[in-house]
This record gives sequence, structure tokens and C-alpha cells, in this order.
Amino acid sequence: MCGRYVLFSDTEMADIRDIIDEVQRKINGEIKTGEVFPTDRAPVLIQKNGIITPEAAKWGFPNAHTKGVLINARAETAAEKPMFRRSLEWKRCMIPSTGFFEWTHTGKKEKYLFNLPGTQSLYMAGLYNEFDGERRFVILTTEANRSISEIHSRMPVVLTESDRPYWMESYEGALHVLQAEQPILVRRFAS
Repeated sequence: MCGRYVLFSDTEMADIRDIIDEVQRKINGEIKTGEVFPTDRAPVLIQKNGIITPEAAKWGFPNAHTKGVLINARAETAAEKPMFRRSLEWKRCMIPSTGFFEWTHTGKKEKYLFNLPGTQSLYMAGLYNEFDGERRFVILTTEANRSISEIHSRMPVVLTESDRPYWMESYEGALHVLQAEQPILVRRFAS
């Protein structure tokens, strides 16, 4: 599961800073940076007319069964679930971040930040759709690999630089990305 992620625009993170700046210009207002929570409005990258462009979206699809929101979709079943099937076919997105958080579930609850080694940005696979005229997104998750499994059983689908074009350009490419082995991540204790 991915219940929080972080989005900083420090000067050394030019790609992330450029995305944040462009979305803020488009919506003439604030989007969430720092620690991003479900239902926050944050930047996502979507494809419009063959061009990948930053847009603002709210994190979480409305949950038809409760008053809450669905913030994650299982990569293993997204193609079968009515809530996610059409988005997986036509409305895939990338969620830019500077890492995501997970907490230990045994003993003292401790918070860890996960990221790709050697980089300060991390892109997660997502789906978006429109609900009552508002763009919303979910983060796809998969079974955790060895870099996360001792903390949590699920992890976001992380898009490496080479995965990103496959994820955005075709449904078949997206399915391949969802079935691919996840990269090994680094973690650090987050206070």
C-alpha cells in the first residue's frame, strides 16, 4: 500500500521542480508539496495528444461503498476491476515524487522513506479519471520486493526511466510494466 508520499522542489531536483511550477501556473494556485496525503491535490503526468504533460489531480477515487476514497489499485487485478479497467486502458498517469513512506507494523511504529538509489526522484504508476468534473488519481501497488517486504507486503509500482515510455504509450506496454520485477529501493529512517 502507499498511503503517503513526498514531493519536494529543491533546486537540485530540476525535473520535479519544473513539474510543480508548470502545474501551479496552469491552475493559478497551490498544489500540495512536502508530505502528500490522500485527497490532496498534487501533480500527475498524463498524456494528451501524444505529449506527456503535468496536470493537477486529487488523490483518491470516490469509494462507492463508503464515504472514503480508494487511494491504491492492485496491479494484479486492475485490468479486471470495473473501477480501474478503463483507466488502465486509456488513462494511465505517472505520479512524480521524491519518495514514498511506509511504517513498520510490529513493535514500535517507525516511518521510513523509500527511493531509488542514486536519484532524488521517484515516479509511480497511476491511473486517473474524472469524477463530477474533477480529475482524480490512484497509485498502483504490487507485491513488495525484498527491499520493502520486511516493512510492508505491498509497494507502489515504481517506474524506472526506461519503464516510463512503455507505461504511457500503450496498453500492452503498461501490462508489461505491471508484470515486471520492481527495482530495489533504498530506505532511510524518517522522523
